Amino acid sequence: MEQSSVGYPLLLLDNETLAHVLGDGDFRFANLTFEEAKAILDMNAEEDIARCFEDKDLENAIYEYLGIERRTFEYRPVRQMKVGQDAIAFKLYITPSGTQPIILGEEGSRLKRLRMYTYIV
Repeated sequence: MEQSSVGYPLLLLDNETLAHVLGDGDFRFANLTFEEAKAILDMNAEEDIARCFEDKDLENAIYEYLGIERRTFEYRPVRQMKVGQDAIAFKLYITPSGTQPIILGEEGSRLKRLRMYTYIV
C-alpha cells in the first residue's frame, strides 16, 4: 500500500498529541465521518500507519466505532512528525448520563454515553 502523500506514515493522533502539533506550524483541517476515517485507514497497510497516543480506551473505540480490523500500529512520538505529513486525530468524549456514568437497561444491559470526534490534519 502507498504511504501518505509525502512518503511518511499516516499518524493517528489523540487530543493531547493534536495540541502539541498545532503549536508547530500551519495546518488544514477537515471533518470526517466514521466511514471516511475507516476508508482512509483501510487504504493504508499496518506498517504505513503510526499511533502517536497510548490510550487503550481510545484505541478500542476506534476499532469498535469505525468497524476496522484490529491491527497493531507502531507507536511513534508525535515530535517525529514531518512537514506535510497526514494525520487523523481522534477525540474521545465519555460523558456521564445525568449523574450516572453508566445506565443500566432492561435485562442487565449497560449503556455508556459516548461521543467520538474524528479530525484529519
